[in-house]
This record gives sequence, C-alpha cells and structure tokens, in this order.
Amino acid sequence: MVSEKNLIAKITWRLMPFLGFLYLIAYIDRQNVSFAKLQMVDALGLSEYAYGLGASLFFIGYFLFEVPSNLFLSRFGASKWFARIMVSWGIVTIALAYTSSPTMFYILRFLLGVAEAGFFPGVLYLLTLWFPKDYRGRMVGLFMIFSALANAIGAPLGGMLLDLDGLFGYAGWEWVFLATGVPAVIAGVVTFFYLDDTPAKAKFLSADEKRWLEERLASENAGMAEDADNGFRALLNPRVLLMALCYIGFPLAAYGLSYWLPTIVKGFGVSNTVNGFINIIPWVIVALALWLVPSAADKTENKTPYIVGPAFVGALCLLLSAVISVPVVQFALLCVAAAGIFAGQPVFWSLPGRFLKGAGAAAGIAAINSVGNLGGFIAQNVVPWIRDATGSTIAPMFFLSACLAMAGVLVIVVGRMLARHGRPSVQS
Repeated sequence: MVSEKNLIAKITWRLMPFLGFLYLIAYIDRQNVSFAKLQMVDALGLSEYAYGLGASLFFIGYFLFEVPSNLFLSRFGASKWFARIMVSWGIVTIALAYTSSPTMFYILRFLLGVAEAGFFPGVLYLLTLWFPKDYRGRMVGLFMIFSALANAIGAPLGGMLLDLDGLFGYAGWEWVFLATGVPAVIAGVVTFFYLDDTPAKAKFLSADEKRWLEERLASENAGMAEDADNGFRALLNPRVLLMALCYIGFPLAAYGLSYWLPTIVKGFGVSNTVNGFINIIPWVIVALALWLVPSAADKTENKTPYIVGPAFVGALCLLLSAVISVPVVQFALLCVAAAGIFAGQPVFWSLPGRFLKGAGAAAGIAAINSVGNLGGFIAQNVVPWIRDATGSTIAPMFFLSACLAMAGVLVIVVGRMLARHGRPSVQS
C-alpha cells in the first residue's frame, strides 16, 4: 500500500531542491544588471534613462515568448526544454560581459527575456503534474524561498564581483555577467540528465506509486471543463485574464521594495558592503513567510484571505515607510512589506491548477505570469518618471502601494465574480 506522506516527501526531496537551485541562479541573473550598472553606465557612456530602458527590455522579450515557451515545454518535456532555457540564458548573460555599445546592450537584454521566458511558469506547470492540489501552495512557496535566498546573497555577491575589477583584464561589471552566466549553462546540461518529464517516466518511483499519483491527479481533474486542456482557449478564459490583471500589482510592489530599501539602509550611515549585508534581513523574513502562509492556506478551502491579507499589509507598510522619516522604523516596515508582497503569491499560483490542466495549464499560467511581469516594465519606467516629475523619492511609493492594494481588491472581486457563476474560484 502506498503511503501518501512518504510519496509526497520522496517527490519533494527529488524535485524541489533542484528546481529551487535553478531558480536561485535565474534570480541572481536577473539581479546582475543592477550591480553591473554601477560601472557599466560610465564604461559604455550610457545615460541613466538609456540604461533603465535597456534593462526593462528584458520584460518585453519575456512577455512575448512566455506562452509559446510553456506550450513547447508541454510538448517536448521538462528535461529538454528547461535545459534549453538555462543554456540559452547563460550564453546571453555571458555575452553581456562583452557589450560594446548601447545597441548591443538593448539587443542582449531583449534576448535574455526571450531565453528565460517560460522558466518560472514552466515550474508552476510542472508542479501540477507532480503534486495533488492540496500540496501545491506549499510547493510553490518552497520554490519561491529560493528567490528570497537569491536576494539575500545577491547583494554581497554583486559587490564582491565588482571588486574583481581588472582581474585577468576584465572589468568588474564584466565579471558580474561572466560569473553569473557560466553556472546557468552548467546547470542546463545537468538538468537534461537529472529532471524527469512526468511521474510516469520517473525511475525513482515504484509502479504502485506512479499508479497512485496518476489516479489521484485524474480524480482531481475529473470535474474540470472539457476545454481545460486546450492551450488556445485557456488564453481566452475569463478566469485567466482576470488573474493576469490581478497579478500586475505584485511585481510592481516588488520593484518598489528593491527601489526603496537600499536608500533607507543608506540613511543608517553604513558602507556599501554593510548595506548589502543588512539587506539580507528582509529576505530571511520573506523566506519564513513563504513557508508559513502557503502551509496554512493548504489546510483550508478559503484561499482568499491568504492572498489578500498579505497584500493589504504589504501595501500599508510600503505607504508608511514613505511617510515616516525614522530610518529604523522605515526599515522595519519594509521588512514586513517584503513578507506581505511575496507571502500570498504561492497561494495565488495554486489556483490555475484548479480549473486548468495539461496544455491549458501551461498556457494559462504562462499568460498570467507574462502579463503580470509587465508590472516590472511599468515600474522601471513609471517610477523614475514620477520621481523626476515630482522631484520626490517618496511620491513613487504612493503609486506602488496603491497598485498592490488594488491587486488585493481585484482578487476579492474575481473570487466573488467566479463564485456567482458557480465555477472554481479563489474561494473554492
């Protein structure tokens, strides 16, 4: 007889540390451009606006190729497609070390978005193939903990790489790209041989375990609509479109956090190195929240409070951090805001698997993530514009706080709207 607890533990230990490590690499590769900027702007003769535009082109490539990438994943399998994603983005990152002009920088940043598109939603789709719905919130939370770890180690790592300036004839900003690109290529090769596409192909599971998992997932998917496995129709599904709209506020708020936090810590009068290490604290708190909130949500049918509650708390703390002038208090508020921004997201991402499966889940999750991540593009362009137009570093925080609060409101509206139609919803 198959033990559910032992089987889930076996799958968790096989998949989650490995997928989390890949995400850590991905997140650090996203961060590297912010550290390289400290030297790269002067080296290439770029203005702040030109550099910001180039950095934001990542999100355009990501947006355009997110859905196609996830559909290819469902067709070719996780091992092959994740290997392609890792190797290609590693190569583009390495190429950034040899950037010689603004045009080259723009092209490579766009190509990096194209290369990485599909990784995060691909993992979310993969979790629907391996875990029953009662475990998915926790698994997404566990996966996202590695993004918190990446933020925790990214700042000290970026600083150390910049300090290699001149080593073997490479500038510090070039070392940032080289040292973060090579691990992605290596990880891509390992992924091809390590990762199993589906439970049916997994050599580490027994025949009984495969059968139990297949029957459990089949029973959960039995009540779904006939077109739940249709990739194209998923893109037109009102639930998918509304969730995509809801999600925009979360990347916007996350950018606000990364924008505001170093400035607050700088007010402590510390060095850049100490600033980087102090910035570890919020991400430790985020990691704890990413486990505790989804774990609690998985034990209840009503998911809405576990998405909306953290969002409202995060919005309030972002707002207060901008109007309270005491640096220590501001820092404490931002630590709570960080937890609020990220803690409810795993619960949010467990929802599409309740009404989509197969190609439908692959396309729907990718669509939600691609539209939502335009929040990063919006933030990287709107925040500097608000700051320049008002002459205030505080004004952008009101905008970002309002966006996160609106995301929480939309989650409530969507849940009630779908419930009225008698469909699975955020309160199902």
